[in-house]
Amino acid sequence: MIVIDGSYGEGGGQILRTALSLSMVTGKAFRIEKIRAGREKSGLLRQHLAAVLAAKEVGQAEVDGAVLSSMSLSFKPKSIQPGEYRFAVGTAGSGTLVLQTVLPALMIANAPSRLVIEGGTHNMAAPPFDFVEKCFLPQIERMGPKVRATLERYGFYPAGGGRFTVEIEPAAKLSRIALDERGGSTAPVVHALVSNLNPKIALRELETAGKLLGCEDGQLHTLQTKNSTGPGNAVMVEVASTNVTEIFTAFGKIGVSAEKVARDAAEQARVYLASKAAVGEHLADQLLLPMALSGGGSFTATAISQHAETNMDVIARFLPVKFAVADNDGGKRITVNG
Repeated sequence: MIVIDGSYGEGGGQILRTALSLSMVTGKAFRIEKIRAGREKSGLLRQHLAAVLAAKEVGQAEVDGAVLSSMSLSFKPKSIQPGEYRFAVGTAGSGTLVLQTVLPALMIANAPSRLVIEGGTHNMAAPPFDFVEKCFLPQIERMGPKVRATLERYGFYPAGGGRFTVEIEPAAKLSRIALDERGGSTAPVVHALVSNLNPKIALRELETAGKLLGCEDGQLHTLQTKNSTGPGNAVMVEVASTNVTEIFTAFGKIGVSAEKVARDAAEQARVYLASKAAVGEHLADQLLLPMALSGGGSFTATAISQHAETNMDVIARFLPVKFAVADNDGGKRITVNG
């Protein structure tokens, strides 16, 4: 059994989620101790527990320690079971992270699957649904599987209550991909999303982000909706290129001006646009596991976070892969060798 120190490196929930994903895929059991030990609220929170219970179903696993606030957990998978599933986080905890936990197993299963996931779809501690749909899943599809995600209801922090469906057509074998260049890019597009809030917030955000990014009116869009349990606000800057789409997001919250939210999203995008890297810091982290499963690949990134470095270490505990990180034109080039 593989034993993992959950406080190692970045020390967050990604260690657990990566271990769950790869345990299902490889059939290797693991035990994780000191789960999120350095965090303000240590142990399993509801979104982490939801990921564990989802993996338990998909992997038909024996699990010990799957309770709220647990600091240790053992997981012994049997076999991957594709099918129809409904997973509910029960809070505004991220539903997209639950998806990313079970997707690696289901995208190489022996039959299609359909998931209904309820919980947070847009919160500041996880990739928003738009990022998963437009940035992450297209790269997964380049590897062979077909994955379609459909947002049915927004779920903002703290109310949650979001809902989306995912249909997965697995691939018998994953293809390696190289994402070393982004290719030709279109001008950035800014989306200001407001749910059950004054639409003037979005107009202020678009004005600020538009000036910082040099956008024309046609690049600025308000997304106004009442399709959510509670109020919410986000600014998303989308940069579409030939080989990849990136989205940079900042979330509104009480006490933070609309202008500051817009500046945050715009500055993230400006760092990316000023570089020659194919992907930003967050997508870089999320490409590591699927590339390792495919047996290799490469990409260039604006930066490699401690989160990604920790993820590499966990992946190497389950798979015979090595990661090489080299400086590349002001950013990083990551090579995955199987």
